[in-house]
Amino acid sequence: MHVTVRRVLVPLTAGAVVVGGAALPAQAAPDLLKQSAVKAAQWQSRQLNANGVVYNPQYQVVDWGLTLDTLIALRATGVKPAVVKKSTAYVAGHVRSYNSFDDWGQQGVRLAGPTGKLLYVAVATKSNPRKFGKYNLRAESLGLMVKSGPDKGRFKDRGTTDNSNTFGQSFNVLGLARSGGVPREAVTFLIRQQCKAGGFRLSPNQFGTPAPTCDKATKPVLDPDSTGIAVQALLAAYKAGDKPAGDAARKGALWLKRIQRKDGSFGGSGPTAASNTNSTGLAGQALRAVAATKLVTPKTAGELRQAANRAGHWVRTHQLTPANAGKARPDVGAIAYNRAALRTAAEDGITQVTRDQWRRATPQALLVLARVSLADIGR
Repeated sequence: MHVTVRRVLVPLTAGAVVVGGAALPAQAAPDLLKQSAVKAAQWQSRQLNANGVVYNPQYQVVDWGLTLDTLIALRATGVKPAVVKKSTAYVAGHVRSYNSFDDWGQQGVRLAGPTGKLLYVAVATKSNPRKFGKYNLRAESLGLMVKSGPDKGRFKDRGTTDNSNTFGQSFNVLGLARSGGVPREAVTFLIRQQCKAGGFRLSPNQFGTPAPTCDKATKPVLDPDSTGIAVQALLAAYKAGDKPAGDAARKGALWLKRIQRKDGSFGGSGPTAASNTNSTGLAGQALRAVAATKLVTPKTAGELRQAANRAGHWVRTHQLTPANAGKARPDVGAIAYNRAALRTAAEDGITQVTRDQWRRATPQALLVLARVSLADIGR
């Protein structure tokens, strides 16, 4: 049995949107999006355990990355400040559990992506990035940056196989730009992952065809998710004084606008190419962030805001509400990864098996609803 989603929000005209069959003024739409973001964040906060972390019962481990995603979502919406404080303190006491292999008995490993994400969360939660628990995360991030050669400016894993990518590069740039300044070479390396069309590749070593720039790679795959976070990292660098970063951010946002699907959604690349709320949340957040700057003309800014609103409305139709939740009513506020997940939850509820996907989809999807850039969360 398929359950019809009764509450639908779609663009009607430039001056109105439709919510559950009723037309509302366009200016009311942002408030609806923010309300949905708050409800999603409230649900996400309940996925934290008594210590303030997300625990994965299947593997019997703390999911540190998802815990940080949850903290970002809570800070973006202003939800549960006491929970944020408790969770942040617990994370600060377990830095090496996330950015190293110390817990597994392998000393000397440092992971660039997790280090950058920890640094960013320290800034977003208004913690001291130079003394986060026992660690100077800013110094650790800079210590993982390549100082010379073709990878100059790249944040790379140390002591293990390097799996650094554009997400990790972006989090390091975000964290450094917002905690005292980011080296020009780090921004330059991130810009080199942008192809002429405007999109960013996920990894400099994508599919075993390393190349110094995106345009020189063999058939590079441009990734909307990587582009969404790279645009916001470059905006942070631009706000910190790096003017070329602003040009790259604008170019990335215009590429996202061009590839947006007619229903307002985005897909990722490879196995996530179909429309999903994770990709749509991050891309829409980037569109709105650039629209709020002077990097584009007023006309283009308006078009980017409309595109961001369309992305937000699409995400909102994937949120569990009292009208569409069915057996998933206890989880009202959560955001489904895609339409199939929404239907299944209404029919069967969110089960222990399916809950992990919901916990991963919701914090990133709600970013487009919260209407605040990664460059500004926590300011």
